[in-house]
Amino acid sequence: MIAPTSHTPSFAPLMLDPAAEVERITAWMREKLRTDLRKRGLVLGLSGGIDSSLSAALAVRALGAKNVFALYMPENDSDPESLRLGRSVAETFGIDSVVEDIGPSLAAMGCYERRDAFIREAVPEYEAGWASKIVFDNPMTTGGYNISSLVVRSPDGEMRKVRLSANAYLGIVAATNMKQRTRKQLEYYHADRLNFAVLGTPNRLEYDQGFFVKNGDGAADIKPIAHLYKSQVYQLAAYLGVPSEILARPPTTDTYSLPQTQEEFYFALPYDKMDICLYGLENAVPAQKIAEATGLKASDVELVWADIAAKRKVARYLHCQPLTMG
Repeated sequence: MIAPTSHTPSFAPLMLDPAAEVERITAWMREKLRTDLRKRGLVLGLSGGIDSSLSAALAVRALGAKNVFALYMPENDSDPESLRLGRSVAETFGIDSVVEDIGPSLAAMGCYERRDAFIREAVPEYEAGWASKIVFDNPMTTGGYNISSLVVRSPDGEMRKVRLSANAYLGIVAATNMKQRTRKQLEYYHADRLNFAVLGTPNRLEYDQGFFVKNGDGAADIKPIAHLYKSQVYQLAAYLGVPSEILARPPTTDTYSLPQTQEEFYFALPYDKMDICLYGLENAVPAQKIAEATGLKASDVELVWADIAAKRKVARYLHCQPLTMG
């Protein structure tokens, strides 16, 4: 077992035997590539985050570094740290890689222009030099409702939070989703070129809750960590030697021009508490026991469970295959 870290869950059911789990996952990966996918390697995007870093480490353990290829795909709003940390993962595990700057392609398709036009529905003076992100009020403070708002920062540093209409919210998200879909197009280009498969990187919480873009980061040929709770991702990443800077980095979307945490944008709680709540719901653990494990009230646990159920309804469409008539 690995030594305890700041990411080691105190909730015993989420503790893994990392060596055994790594062996189980990598054996499954080798088998699926050989029998189902009939490919000789894997391509993935390295974001500098924990999920893609663990996925890269598992791919190298399963297939060897020469059969793994990584892409860094920054754009105009990307944090430069993401590229630096992604490169550190490739260097750590000996993975060949390439930078594909998608900013010019996104600009040519009107991604930024379309997004800014919808932002101006809420903030008419929004122009070049401003920055923004979408946030949601915590459902535990809104009676269970997810209320979207736009946070903007003017060139002089003034921060402002405004409510979004449904039209503006959908327009901003639709334009922003071009980023994930453009990245996936490049992953499949390199996969076709190398006769590799595309490796998807969602963890269990993201996969279950629909925290991905359909035909964007949700598209892949194999998803080896979709059964792992986020806290289990950290356990395996520490065991496999993912750089400590990445283990210490707070989970972020790295999608908007203002820094944005995952719980600001999507989840009701930080991942460690979300993991326990999700486990409790999936395993019929009483709300009071989950409350004791998370430090929440039992009534708050019930609200989180309701939010999980609501997001599963959204995720049903995201997971759905194209419909055809029999």
